[in-house]
Amino acid sequence: MPYRAPVSETCFLLDHVVGFSAVQATERFAEATSDTVQAVLTEAGKMCEEVMAPVQRNGDLHPAVLENGVVRCSPGYAEAYRAIAEGGWVAITADPEYGGMGLPLTVATAVNEMMSGACLALQLNPLLTQGQIEALEHHADEEMKALYLPRLISGEWAGTMNLTEPQAGSDVGALSSRATDNGDGTYAVTGQKIYISWGDNDFVENICHLVLARLPDAPAGTKGISLFMVPKFIPDENGNPGVANSLKVVSLEHKMGLHGSPTCVMSYEGATGWMVGEPGGGMKAMFTMMNNARLGVGGEGVGAAEGAYQHALAFANERKQGKNPYDTIIGHADVRRMLATMKAEIFTARAIALDCAVAIDMGRATGEAEWQARAAFLTPIAKAFGTDTGCEVSSMGVQVHGGMGYVEESGAAQYYRDVRVTAIYEGTNGIQAMDMVGRKLMDGGEVAGRLLDEIEAEAEAAKAALPDLAEAVWQAAETLRETTEWLVARPMPERFGTAVPYLRAFARVLGGHYHLRAAMADRDGAHGRLARFYITRLLPEHTGLLAHVRAEDAALMAISPDDLAA
Repeated sequence: MPYRAPVSETCFLLDHVVGFSAVQATERFAEATSDTVQAVLTEAGKMCEEVMAPVQRNGDLHPAVLENGVVRCSPGYAEAYRAIAEGGWVAITADPEYGGMGLPLTVATAVNEMMSGACLALQLNPLLTQGQIEALEHHADEEMKALYLPRLISGEWAGTMNLTEPQAGSDVGALSSRATDNGDGTYAVTGQKIYISWGDNDFVENICHLVLARLPDAPAGTKGISLFMVPKFIPDENGNPGVANSLKVVSLEHKMGLHGSPTCVMSYEGATGWMVGEPGGGMKAMFTMMNNARLGVGGEGVGAAEGAYQHALAFANERKQGKNPYDTIIGHADVRRMLATMKAEIFTARAIALDCAVAIDMGRATGEAEWQARAAFLTPIAKAFGTDTGCEVSSMGVQVHGGMGYVEESGAAQYYRDVRVTAIYEGTNGIQAMDMVGRKLMDGGEVAGRLLDEIEAEAEAAKAALPDLAEAVWQAAETLRETTEWLVARPMPERFGTAVPYLRAFARVLGGHYHLRAAMADRDGAHGRLARFYITRLLPEHTGLLAHVRAEDAALMAISPDDLAA
């Protein structure tokens, strides 16, 4: 079925829910007027609908392959990528000095989500390049910026990130790749990396790999890791791709989904690289790219959920089964429940992602620590809840299709298979939750408390217009506050077993907050009715989640490995 970019829904959120007007009021982003943003989103949506969505199935049915050491991509991907690059969609937030648009990350977040809904496998490519652009803007020297940024921004070259090794997954400090000084400003990089998304393709001139490796005298752990730019082709004196570097794609991973996105095993054999940043500063530089990617991956989950929802909705409107006033299965109560749940969850996840992006933009525009802290707190929620929503909504989409959902020809299963990995990469959702209850609560719950103050104040103000919904949101926020205070008083190791339900509960309460805002802006319309569904049916889940948080950690850790044996 045709994909329809959710431009109007995104504009509603920007105007009425996530406070984007604050970003527009800053000097840095004053040119991002509502008319400009509307035009940008409309044009991006058109590209997603007309260019990217038509190649969605191609990637699944005709996967990328490795032939004679070269990756051959799925039919139509090259043409679709050119449309992305020529439209400037790789460079939405990039520095105008090097050819970027310089728009707020909030706009890029919305565009990337639409691209994910149209064709997630292909959208991964520009998302990685965007992350590399940001890392170079913050950490590269002027010479490297001048060489790489214009070409990455134009889409002539593409970027990757190389962290994972066979023995070093989430424990990045265990990596063994090494780099030795060549004495001429370059380094010889040697090692093997796995799970490298878009490690190669046949439609850009050069692939720019950011590779984590260790210098010979570097200390163990993450403090000894440095970051290197290792291009597929070494640029010549004019900045054009020159001789091939000493690296290769060993194989492509055989994956559950995302078949159109080549996930490579990369081998570096004394490959020529240039250090990015300072020796031992690799993780600091890479985290710039990873934090960008965590919000982006959350948006991928939302996009995939939107695509799956639209697919399921179209089927429900067409499928005749049983008797009801609507003649098709959308008239059945349980189908209506599933579709309403899908739509309400997408609204929540999209709002969290955009709210997080607004906070990042405000932090960049003002330099205020309070905005930066808010962004840091919302990032793991945006990543984890966004990707969980992608998995759950796409699974529910299969259920709406019934037996046809399990048949590949319907296309429903592809959304689930493609999005499933997003809950794993860029830090598993469990790691995101542990970060939230650990590092993000090290302030004693101050940032969490400010968010809850905001929710309660707005709920209090809404009680005159929507008393029952506002009271439910206020009570949920107060219960979450009490549990947060309880959690902050717990020793750090005891928090981790309850981290996932805590993050989920926080997302649930944020969802009630955003839906209430939407209802206040559209009381008698579709947003008002969806808000009532969410607040009365989905928000109450926070009670059980918080009960899980307060459960004794000893009961969990008392279960021994022998107890878990099959």
